[in-house]
Amino acid sequence: MDYDLKNKTRAELAELVVGLGQKPYCADYLFTFIHQKHISNLDRITPLSKSFRKQLADSGYRISSLTLLEKQTDPDGTAKYLFGLPDGGSIESVRLTDKGRVTLCLSTQSGCRMGCRFCATGRIPFERNLTAAEIVEQVYQIESESGPADNLVYMGMGEPLDNAEETARSLEILHDEKGRFLGMRHITVSTCGLAEPIRRMTEWTVQPRLAISLHSADNLLRQELMPIARKEPLKRLMEAIRYYQKQTGRRVTFEYCMLKDTNDSHEDATLLIRLIGNLKANVNLIEMNPYPGCPYEGSPPARIKAFAARLEKAGIETVIRFKRGRSILAACGQLGAQRLKGLDKKGSG
Repeated sequence: MDYDLKNKTRAELAELVVGLGQKPYCADYLFTFIHQKHISNLDRITPLSKSFRKQLADSGYRISSLTLLEKQTDPDGTAKYLFGLPDGGSIESVRLTDKGRVTLCLSTQSGCRMGCRFCATGRIPFERNLTAAEIVEQVYQIESESGPADNLVYMGMGEPLDNAEETARSLEILHDEKGRFLGMRHITVSTCGLAEPIRRMTEWTVQPRLAISLHSADNLLRQELMPIARKEPLKRLMEAIRYYQKQTGRRVTFEYCMLKDTNDSHEDATLLIRLIGNLKANVNLIEMNPYPGCPYEGSPPARIKAFAARLEKAGIETVIRFKRGRSILAACGQLGAQRLKGLDKKGSG
């Protein structure tokens, strides 16, 4: 049984308080104090009677929190946060600023099961899924320390759709008008391409933006870059994306990490155009960020610009995502990279 009150939606809290003999409106007090006022002590939720607060505590209910272990700041303004988990593990989150907009990059797992070869996080052994409470707490702690964010991206450590239930619950909590009340247009969930969970996203209570980590339009090359693609071939993935788009009408973003002499040729751009040209979609070209032992190099800027121009000429909206936070290993694909030194010393990876 889950005794963490922060991990429950408002509807789940209502069911809980009624089951304990209280009025439904007590759930609103609980939810607002936890998710808007960020109270982590039941005794401080004073609109609730002392006897009910004692009843909750005596029944084992609690309000969880993460421990901020370290904050690092890059000269470009990017900040990386290392949070300690209650069981001794850790995760990292990132705060980015761009033209006055603040974006938080959130983790959904400790470690990752996907194993993408160009990603440092993919080499870190999977430890466990995060709870919805641990996902939203990243937002609350960073905003408490540095001010409100404009956008959230589920692109940190782990694969969000490998932890789909808690990811969806965290979205419902963040979107609730009694809590953070963040619009779904300001939240993006990124996946390496898990087809069935993408289909199930159409049934979620709240609908974020969807981003697909593609990285190659050639099925064999994609399997080399992303081992999960052996189980999720491009045909199956694209069928799921077309289903998602038919059901929701939403634009899909494709993320494409530019790897020198691997997926950055004129022919690679042509394959990508053929694959997604008939979809309502845009492409983010990502400069590759190195990590210890990485077998790939990033594409030179001129090659990236030529690739982008080819896509734009075909009518595909394309943005180049430049490196941010590299000095503190906070750039895309670098979260947890400092752990790799220890793994390499042990002969792992």
